[in-house]
Amino acid sequence: MVQQQVIERDITSSRTIEAMKAVPRHVFLPHSLWGRAYDDRPQQIGHDQTISQPYIVSLMTSQFDSVQEGGRFLEIGSGCGYQTALLVHMGFEVHAVEIVPELARLSEKILAKLGLSPASLTVGDGRLGLPDLAPFSGLLAAAFAAGIPDQCLQQLASPGVIVAPVEGWDRHLLVALPKNDPP
Repeated sequence: MVQQQVIERDITSSRTIEAMKAVPRHVFLPHSLWGRAYDDRPQQIGHDQTISQPYIVSLMTSQFDSVQEGGRFLEIGSGCGYQTALLVHMGFEVHAVEIVPELARLSEKILAKLGLSPASLTVGDGRLGLPDLAPFSGLLAAAFAAGIPDQCLQQLASPGVIVAPVEGWDRHLLVALPKNDPP
């Protein structure tokens, strides 16, 4: 998976590549889908949610190369916990938010078994962010409907990076926004 879907598609971030080699993707999927866990496509994880295809996960994660190890992250829409595990493996202090309680509980168990638990996992509406834990060096969101909420923008440190798919007129766009306040 890593060679064909990540490296051969020009993802060069050594931190991302190492994390994707180390974290077993299949354990985040229902057992019946383990045989398809490494396919180059999203997979259903229940509750009308999916785990993104490996390339998209690597593309999103690789945008955080400028964030130092130990940087505080807000992950919105942590789902099954796969992206959370990658960020934790990369040495970030991850604060995850998931709106589906069942997915949050399941991912907590899996992450604990792997020794990759985030600093916090909150059940709630990620569009509000986690203002009590801000500022964040990085913000990664599974999806935003029409744009990035102001609450999230206000919780980003400077320098900081937001990566999120945003719905466009007729497609989804992956947006990576660096934040650097003027000197």
